[in-house]
Amino acid sequence: MSELFYGNDEIDNSVKNYLDRKLAVFGDFKYAYMILNKRDPMRMLIISNYPTEWIDIYKRRQYQQIDPVVLAAFSRITPFSWNERFSVKDLNGFKKIFNISKNYSVMNGYTFVLHDCNNYLAMLSILMNEDGAIDIEEKLEKSKGDLQMLLITIHEKITSLYREITQQSYFMPVDGKDFFSPRENEILYWASMGKTYQEIATILGIKLGTVKFHIGNVVKKLGVINAKHAIRLGVELQLIKPVSK
Repeated sequence: MSELFYGNDEIDNSVKNYLDRKLAVFGDFKYAYMILNKRDPMRMLIISNYPTEWIDIYKRRQYQQIDPVVLAAFSRITPFSWNERFSVKDLNGFKKIFNISKNYSVMNGYTFVLHDCNNYLAMLSILMNEDGAIDIEEKLEKSKGDLQMLLITIHEKITSLYREITQQSYFMPVDGKDFFSPRENEILYWASMGKTYQEIATILGIKLGTVKFHIGNVVKKLGVINAKHAIRLGVELQLIKPVSK
């Protein structure tokens, strides 16, 4: 889904609040949850409690293209600490970003990685300040299973939320026209009320074959597998209008 994540403040704030609550169990951490399209890294979403100024600089200068943490995550599936992953030699090649990030105390951290089925890379990075880096890293190591599961859970949550509004946008009426024809809507309405095809045919005064024909068209129009899925999707997206009884 190429345009899955495009920035919705309500969704992003909901996810941030969820992360704040869940991470508070492990400690008072600075974190960044980042999603990148692996085919086009310019398409990126960041939800974080890092300093806002640093996030703005990062986005504006498109640092995801040279960020060693991001570049490492592309070829990783397991969590890693930045100290473990990068040698002094590695970091010398990325002075441009680290010379600026250190002004915002973004220098050392621990990153969890997820590659999803939509070709997105998701990362949850937790900062480790210099004073307590060893203690924090030990705590993260002990909890890395739970934190990896948190990344999976939060990514599934945000994917589901964005997919829902993407579907709603796709099925939205165009030029005042309803998505379903009047007959399709009538049949779907009664089907959503639990009526059988034969009962719907009797209510509408049409043949059973006509009911099945329109249901088949609805399934194709929605791009779903079967009538049951079509009815559920029609209800969830509020595409079915009430009919007079």
